[in-house]
Amino acid sequence: MATSRPNILVLFGDDIGWWNISYNNRGQMGYRTPNIDRVASEGVGFTDYYAQQSCTAGRAAFITGQNPVRTGLTKVGVPGANVGLQKEDPTIADLLKPLGYATGQFGKNHLGDKDEFLPTVHGFDEFFGNLYHLNAEEEPELPDYPRDPEFRKRYGPRGVLHSQADGKGGQKIEDTGPLTKKRMETIDEEVTDVALSYIDKCHKASKPFFVWWNASAMHFRTHVADKHKGKSGQGDYNDRMVAHDEDVGRMLSKLDELGIADNTIVIYATDNGPHYNSWPDAGITPFRSEKNTNWEGGWRVPAFVRWLGKIKAGTMLNDIVTHQDWLPTLLAAAGDADIKQKLLNGHTAGSRTFKVHIDGYNMLPYLTGDTKESPRNFFFYVSDDGDILAIRMGDYKVVLMEQRATRMMCWLEPFVKLRGPKIFHLRRDPFERADDNSNTYWDWVLDHAFIIYEMQGLVAQQIENFVKYPPRQKPAAFNLDEVMRTLQDAIGGAKH
Repeated sequence: MATSRPNILVLFGDDIGWWNISYNNRGQMGYRTPNIDRVASEGVGFTDYYAQQSCTAGRAAFITGQNPVRTGLTKVGVPGANVGLQKEDPTIADLLKPLGYATGQFGKNHLGDKDEFLPTVHGFDEFFGNLYHLNAEEEPELPDYPRDPEFRKRYGPRGVLHSQADGKGGQKIEDTGPLTKKRMETIDEEVTDVALSYIDKCHKASKPFFVWWNASAMHFRTHVADKHKGKSGQGDYNDRMVAHDEDVGRMLSKLDELGIADNTIVIYATDNGPHYNSWPDAGITPFRSEKNTNWEGGWRVPAFVRWLGKIKAGTMLNDIVTHQDWLPTLLAAAGDADIKQKLLNGHTAGSRTFKVHIDGYNMLPYLTGDTKESPRNFFFYVSDDGDILAIRMGDYKVVLMEQRATRMMCWLEPFVKLRGPKIFHLRRDPFERADDNSNTYWDWVLDHAFIIYEMQGLVAQQIENFVKYPPRQKPAAFNLDEVMRTLQDAIGGAKH
């Protein structure tokens, strides 16, 4: 391909656990994921990579580079909701278009199902995919689902859409039919076919591409095609995991076939941690708890990036990296390393001018080895209600609100606000077990209350930039003032 700008291929799974990838589990689960492993072995893996607490938030964080509370995209999107991606918030696609990129999104979107929220009015030239989590898509097939056509029209899920940007700010939309349980067996193959055709088209046109491919696997409920049954030897869920890896392999093979692998950045990740309460139809993680909680298991996910010749193969990085970091990182790789500052001041891309605070950091020097440390040393864990649950700073994590419920109740029970925070050292206790298993945990916490002092400064910085760049829409409480009061109370308590 005659271009100096790299192609960008981003591959997302859904609810995939850190331990579901054989590169991480070393075959312990009884099956292999050789294609995902290939991205890791030919590139960089991460031990401390953070997504978000649920599907919509994870995807929003990646594509906008903002903490989802800024965009209001913290809640799981449902049919007909008024909340979705707003025109004021730029996407990676919006910002790459002026640099000459063709942009395509394929598979699950989950950033709002109204026409104004679709990818093809947010920087993407083409979109083919579904708009919700799988269990919402199969509701119309339930025996007690209302048969009233008006109910279905108002509250039911839209079908699998194929849309095209018209180049004038509008779009053409085709509904290809519902995502039925039967179609779920092969929807990712269908999506992959369209994505591969798009890559072929871009290659023939000698245009660099940004393709974001989003599998429906491995969200529950899992539906496995007969041709995939038995592939893992470990049940339906893992059969589907092997099929998911094969879809990733098809995408990688296309790059090899076209001779563009050396000039293509490949990222593999997932939106959030596993939905473990549906086990055995669920991902696996060694970290504590699951998605929609404050614990590491809901946030820390498998992630790998390959850029042949630019990123040293077989590298494992241990510093903090997040979904939000890809926007400034990919823009830097495409030639615009100043995008974060430009957007703070007001930046025109296409027909729109954007003025936003990007929470991500340019990780390119860290990925290539030009610097030894990540530019990010902190992370805010924000609930779907917009509450700060915890803050990580360096090796330490301070928990302000904890989810004590288990199983399905972690979606229904409220978070418990702590009068004094818990503290974890995520190098010495990465799985957050000390508070339950150590006889001397609270003595250790008292001896480490100084962590809270420094964290106050970090929170103060966040308060300042949220005043300048307030959240776009509800839900977005983002209780920074309350967090500051909690930290001050904790400091006062530690002095007694």
